Amino acid sequence: MNTIGVSANRLEILQIAKAVAEEKAIDQSIVIEAMQEAIEKAAKAKYGQEHDIRAKIDSVTGEQTLWRIQTVVADEEFEDESKELRLSEAKKIDENLVAGDELKEELPPFDFGRVAAQTAKQVIMQKVRDAERERQYNEYKDRVGEVISGVVKRVEYGHVIVDLGRAEGIIRRNDGIPRENFQTNDRVRAYLYKVSRETKGPQIFLSRSAPDFMVKLFAQEVPEVYEGVIEIKACSRDAGSRAKIGVISNDSSIDPVGACVGMRGARVQAVVGELSGEKIDIIPWNYDDATFIVNALQPAEVSKVVLDEEERRVEVVVADDQFPLAIGRRGQNVRLASQLTGWQIDLVTESADSERYQREFQERTDLFMKALDADETLAQLLASEGFETVEEIAYVAPEDFITIEGFDADVAEELQERAREFLERLAAENDAKRKELGVEDPVMELEGMTPSFAVRLGEEGVQTLDDVAGLVPDDITGWREPGPDGKPVWVEGVLKKGEMRKDDAQMFIMRARVAAGWIEPDAIEQMLAEKAEEEAPELTEEERALLALGELGNNPSPDAVDEALEELEFDLDALAAEGGDDEEAAPQE
Repeated sequence: MNTIGVSANRLEILQIAKAVAEEKAIDQSIVIEAMQEAIEKAAKAKYGQEHDIRAKIDSVTGEQTLWRIQTVVADEEFEDESKELRLSEAKKIDENLVAGDELKEELPPFDFGRVAAQTAKQVIMQKVRDAERERQYNEYKDRVGEVISGVVKRVEYGHVIVDLGRAEGIIRRNDGIPRENFQTNDRVRAYLYKVSRETKGPQIFLSRSAPDFMVKLFAQEVPEVYEGVIEIKACSRDAGSRAKIGVISNDSSIDPVGACVGMRGARVQAVVGELSGEKIDIIPWNYDDATFIVNALQPAEVSKVVLDEEERRVEVVVADDQFPLAIGRRGQNVRLASQLTGWQIDLVTESADSERYQREFQERTDLFMKALDADETLAQLLASEGFETVEEIAYVAPEDFITIEGFDADVAEELQERAREFLERLAAENDAKRKELGVEDPVMELEGMTPSFAVRLGEEGVQTLDDVAGLVPDDITGWREPGPDGKPVWVEGVLKKGEMRKDDAQMFIMRARVAAGWIEPDAIEQMLAEKAEEEAPELTEEERALLALGELGNNPSPDAVDEALEELEFDLDALAAEGGDDEEAAPQE
């Protein structure tokens, strides 16, 4: 009777372990380990927490075994009676025991009391819960970037909890589409963008407002996008309202915009339907930034584009009647175009651009009248020919003057002489002023330094080499910082915007640090080498092979050629098979 009862108990333990493992989608051994740990904890509560007690459940038979472990130690090192056993006493039990061995004493089975059973249950539940969390994390951490579907479990304060089957995800309020309401048991698709390991279990973050969600939806609806024939190079969204995507085709016979729109708009409408009616502008991508920016501002028509590559800003001129269309409602069109292209877009109307041009033209005219002692007609002629500074007039090639109607060699020589005299007077005035401001002579010896630059440094309190060495490039070129309304505003540096590039300012400061003794001259060469390495284009396999062959000389031996190609792991036969040999491919006469 007793034997049958024990056998049934063993079988029941294994059945319970199997059922829990299947329900939680974890390994059965983890459940058995949790049971062993629970038995050990209950046994310690019965026999004493100070003992080293271990339990074992056979995964095949379900048989339970309980031991107390004692470590054999030398008599003089004996400290803990509950966990250690003197060597002299151990020898009485088994002559073969030595220090460091473990002696197992099997303990009799015992009945779990109410408290012990409750404690064991908590231990098992905690262990199983931890294993389930680890399984969820490992399962979903590699699925980041996928679109997954689930069922809405509940909605809490605008956050949507989604049942994914074997885990739960969350669409936070700012990751959802505005004015989109979900009810319990609704089916929902979302983009998995983050899985984080938390103490309460993995947090699976989903989004329906992320631009990548739209990209993945197009990949599902448009076979050409899924296959890579059409690439979605950029995407920007104002979730629930409007979006723009930039597409390009790797096959010249396929129209990327038409393929994404589909027959009668079926493909794009499927995406729009999933995104609760969000309007989508499909823009043809172009490797020319200016062209792509013009495309991105559709449906507005652009008159002129001026790029500032260093600042990644672009000034776009549009007709006055096109300005509201380019801006869009609440600035939506230009904002999405800016996000799509990665350029900060500044819109200007043609009338405002014309007024600015007239103002700048008048300023240049006044400057030339003063510097060259010329009348207004001559000054306007020079300004209209594209001259912007007196330096350009002073040092331009005389032939460029002669091409201007009404100018000859004598007029050109006279104008350049007056321009040089003006610059010399200005330099003398600036040199006197910089001395008055306390700018020391060693500063003037720096490469790239001019009297006017020195004056501006002096006005900012920069007087010595150490002062210059302590600057950062932004101090010279200027920088952008958030304004009162949160939009970035330009803060002028020592020089006006555009007078010096940031990398040139960095080099200027580095030379000052060398002159001041802050760093060694080798630091400049190292910086230049690192910069050249960063900017160097990556060579193709063909270019590397040709470079290697070129380094071998004009008449390399066959063995040397083979050795070089083997080192590059480059196959000339494969290249010939792909593109053929130029000489053989040429038509024979």
